[in-house]
Amino acid sequence: MDSCVIQNLFLRASVKAQGAELCRLQTISGLDLLWDGNPAVWPRHAPHLFPVVGRLKGDTLRHKGVDYRMSPHGFARGLAFRMVRLTREDCTLVLKDDETTRAMYPFPFELRINLAVDGLTFRVVYELINPGSEPMPASLGAHPAFRWPLLPGVPKEDHRIKFEVSEEAPIRRQVDGLLDPHPYPCPIQDRALRLRDELFREDVLIFDQLRSKKVRYDAPGAPVLEFTWDGFEHLGIWTKPGADFVCIEPWRGLPSPMDFDGEFSEKPGVFIVPPGGRRYFRYAVTVITEP
Repeated sequence: MDSCVIQNLFLRASVKAQGAELCRLQTISGLDLLWDGNPAVWPRHAPHLFPVVGRLKGDTLRHKGVDYRMSPHGFARGLAFRMVRLTREDCTLVLKDDETTRAMYPFPFELRINLAVDGLTFRVVYELINPGSEPMPASLGAHPAFRWPLLPGVPKEDHRIKFEVSEEAPIRRQVDGLLDPHPYPCPIQDRALRLRDELFREDVLIFDQLRSKKVRYDAPGAPVLEFTWDGFEHLGIWTKPGADFVCIEPWRGLPSPMDFDGEFSEKPGVFIVPPGGRRYFRYAVTVITEP
């Protein structure tokens, strides 16, 4: 099965097997919430980032002194998952290691992603399993792109992302895809990040000392989207300047620091799944109001 549709009385979502990617999210009245994936601008919608988040230095993963080639954000977003569950309101897709993945990432793994609609909430649950006999280092992240503006005719500059609690710690930026060692002033004021293209001239905003577990994305006269997550410790916010989307990205992992040349298991942001163990991560998007 190449794709499927899940829906309830309030939401409809389309999911494709390639990358287990959400490619459309609508209210049942037909309001599109997700970026359309225009290939002339950015051809994705909501990719999953595994087994790395961001870029590795030299695009190289080092394990026990052996180097493996790894593209930015990992390989999961480009591979076909297998559908193992499909009901009217949810689906589960699975990716397991094979000869192709082991040439880039020398670990056995099973990544299960459940996508579901529940009332006015769209949910994603990640289950990462280590079936191997040695510890498995990994990073994992989500990369959903929401429409900006949320409604045609609503000025882009009226949109904001409101954080659950005060965020005052410096943020991080990238240089050539790698983590800049220098901190940058936090652009949030009164818990609100007011969206404008200028924020993203130097690429993604990286919150590596995040306190919030919830944000609201809104604008006067537009829907209110509440975004929550669990298990993730970092947050990226990104767009291509001039594009009509903004990505709200919960991460458990970071790009490689510019000066990091060590083993992947020692890279900042990497977590370890013990032999026979598993880790869970979740995020959800709730439509609070719809015009």
